[in-house]
Amino acid sequence: MSPYAAGRIRVRRAVAVGVPLAVMGALVAAAPAAGASDESAQVVRTATLGDIPLGAFSNALLPGTVDNDRGIDLGGIGSDIYPAGRKGEYWTVTDRGPNGQIKVGGTKRRTFPVPGFDPAIVRIRVSGDTVKVLDAIPITTRSGKAVTGLSNQASRDEAPYSYDAQTALSYNPNGLDTEGIVRAADGSFWLVDEYGPSLVHVSARGKVLTRYVPKGLNLTGTDYPVVEALPSVLLHRKINRGFEGLAQLPGGDLVMALQSPLSLPDTDAGEASRNTRLVRFSPKKKAVTAEYAYRFDPVNVVDPSEDDTSELKISSVVAVGGDRLLVEERTDKAARLQLVRLDRKANILGGPYDDDTTSPSLEQLDDPAAAGVPVLGKKLVVDLGEVDGVPGKIEGIARVDHDTLALVNDNDFGMTDGTGAFDTQGRLIDSGIETTVTYVRLPHGV
Repeated sequence: MSPYAAGRIRVRRAVAVGVPLAVMGALVAAAPAAGASDESAQVVRTATLGDIPLGAFSNALLPGTVDNDRGIDLGGIGSDIYPAGRKGEYWTVTDRGPNGQIKVGGTKRRTFPVPGFDPAIVRIRVSGDTVKVLDAIPITTRSGKAVTGLSNQASRDEAPYSYDAQTALSYNPNGLDTEGIVRAADGSFWLVDEYGPSLVHVSARGKVLTRYVPKGLNLTGTDYPVVEALPSVLLHRKINRGFEGLAQLPGGDLVMALQSPLSLPDTDAGEASRNTRLVRFSPKKKAVTAEYAYRFDPVNVVDPSEDDTSELKISSVVAVGGDRLLVEERTDKAARLQLVRLDRKANILGGPYDDDTTSPSLEQLDDPAAAGVPVLGKKLVVDLGEVDGVPGKIEGIARVDHDTLALVNDNDFGMTDGTGAFDTQGRLIDSGIETTVTYVRLPHGV
């Protein structure tokens, strides 16, 4: 029996024995109410993940990886959601694990309270109003070790610190800040990562097969193959704003969404921009085949309570047939889903805007279309901010059927920023935000 299979058996046993069923139970989505005729989108089911101690969860997968979980429960599985084939079952993926920010001497430090945490692929079932963990697969290196979620490179990523921001931690080139997930026909998984940004091919048992990164990244010291196959312009991604959305088109091609505009030519340009990019990758060719310009709506249209353009993000992209995608534009408090088609004529790959010396950059254009840049057309499908019962920070969306979507939120493992995140014993003061799966019925489908 492989160590991965053993890990999966152990986590099921831990779930069944170590956690009460009512608590561990979890999230299934029943069918929408029959015969409803309301012409607005409606929440038809909400299910919640119960409390699963993070240390027990992690050590069941890879023994000894977590020595102190600081009272943190499993969370963060809302980075994405992908149908698992059976009704009410989904693949989800955690992000890099519990993390926060604390100011020290006027400078924010990135904290990793559980540095041994290993990102995991988690299979869940929505059952009634609870979410049940059916299986979990640790993401590992070629030699079977935890990749961890720690920052990769001192030159590009935030320095990692302990929970109280007082002790510097080591960088780890293997570390992944996993976000989007899809499953290939052969049972392997594709993930996207914010650090590189990267596209990561993972075996059915969780082993990293290949990590595709931008040309010129020069990431060394990994215990898995790294291939520089993505456009070098992506090296200008904002800190913590790499790839977040991932979709698999019917033919097998993958579409990755940059969470935010690139910092090109500088941070100020990126913070003010409404222009981001989608990248198309062919697993058959192992190469990028297209790139598209995507323009956000104004921030106060996406979220009437927000006036900071830098809060705009794409967190999820979902294939809905042909070359059509649902694209989620959001802030932490609101989200809108747009329908786009990947028009071949909109491909900007290899053009002037992939050259980081082009001025003005794509990110600096106030009206890309007027400047001759083909921008993906879009049509609003639903404003989730107008739908009662939808939680904040939706990061994953799955299409259940023509009329129904499953939404999952990122609860950040119950963490908040600042010195008040932990008590004097170093135990988490939980935010009280739970991981939920929310089913939304659309009046006109998609």
